[in-house]
Amino acid sequence: MNTFNIVWLRRDLRLTDNTALIHSLKSDNKTVVLFIFDFNILDELDKNDARVTFIHQQLTKLHKELDKINSGLLVKTGEPLKIWQELISDFEVGEVHFNRDYEPYATQRDEQIQQLLQKNGIAVFSHKDQVIFEPHEVLKGDGTPYIVFTPYKNKWLEHFDPQQIKVEKKLETDSFVSIDSSLPTLEEIGFQKSEIKVQEYDLSEVDNYSETRNFPALNGTSKLSVHLRFGTVSIRQIVKQVYNQSPDFLSELVWREFFMQILFHFPRVVNENFRAKYNGIQWRNNEKEFGRWCKGETGYPIVDAGMRELNQTGYMHNRVRMITASFLCKHLLIDWHWGEAYFAKKLLDFELSSNNGNWQWAAGTGCDAAPYFRVFNPTEQVKKFDKEMHYIKKWVPEFQNLNYPAPMVDHKMARNRALETYKKGISG
Repeated sequence: MNTFNIVWLRRDLRLTDNTALIHSLKSDNKTVVLFIFDFNILDELDKNDARVTFIHQQLTKLHKELDKINSGLLVKTGEPLKIWQELISDFEVGEVHFNRDYEPYATQRDEQIQQLLQKNGIAVFSHKDQVIFEPHEVLKGDGTPYIVFTPYKNKWLEHFDPQQIKVEKKLETDSFVSIDSSLPTLEEIGFQKSEIKVQEYDLSEVDNYSETRNFPALNGTSKLSVHLRFGTVSIRQIVKQVYNQSPDFLSELVWREFFMQILFHFPRVVNENFRAKYNGIQWRNNEKEFGRWCKGETGYPIVDAGMRELNQTGYMHNRVRMITASFLCKHLLIDWHWGEAYFAKKLLDFELSSNNGNWQWAAGTGCDAAPYFRVFNPTEQVKKFDKEMHYIKKWVPEFQNLNYPAPMVDHKMARNRALETYKKGISG
């Protein structure tokens, strides 16, 4: 039996500029590319989850690419530890390469599998791939993590050298193991095809990003976040492309890494407020009101438009994400965890660190959050960012009809109630 390497894909669903793959192909051993449908993750999802459909479609593309060079993708389903136990008992594995993930479940899983492989005498190599800087690479002078964005960003930019960013495009075509394998169907892994589709990313508007970013009716967003989330494009390729085009767009990419390092250094944020002084807030948590927010039936057209866009497409414009999140936490006084969980279920680009960080930002409980007394006025937000109501008309066509609901809560009353509740919670 010949010895071969395994490259384990997770959040890096591409063959070009994939760090783990590049390193594996430098070895004398040939390489097998592996993907595991992890039941620990899949068991939490709805059976028509659009993200699983997207992953399956991407794996099909990769399988076809490998098939052209007489190889193929090895796809397994189940619990990763058991699958790795089977692989190393069935095959002569020389090296295992994977790209690092920084979320709590992933780090725990990877450590467990690394120990298993090392006990069995298999060399394991993990690589930096989904970020420009890892959580330990951008730190304060005293070695502690940044908890405010702007100083973090300044240090990030100080470290960053565009000349050092290399994007690998070539594949060594004779370095893959020739395997005859077929992918399991969606149905075989317990899922069904979703009607919601992931759009291709488009960087053609990056030059105008600063002018267009806040207007949801404009085609000013790149649709890039889903592709970064699943690694269908390399962050190095993107940063190299946009570095000189738009400081604001680059800043959004730095925010992504800021929240990743917050989650890595402070994993408690998954279940807790980053700032403990907000633990005393008495959320109202009215389930009926939460249901209206989820459906986009609040009587505030900009909020309803955002929630309907999310429900129907898996996308929501970033400005509208801020408005809908603020409305839930401040106007309805519903715990940010509820909104975070709903977004986690619906967003195509759901990433634990960004979702958690942005929800805590909106609620005022996070590391670099909007102050608690900042309460978005949904009506004023429409005047600023959807003056002609093109976005609202698209998603809430009935907003001027008699059957459209009246606002479920008065803005002034809700704002005052939120300020009182926050003050009481913080001092209590």
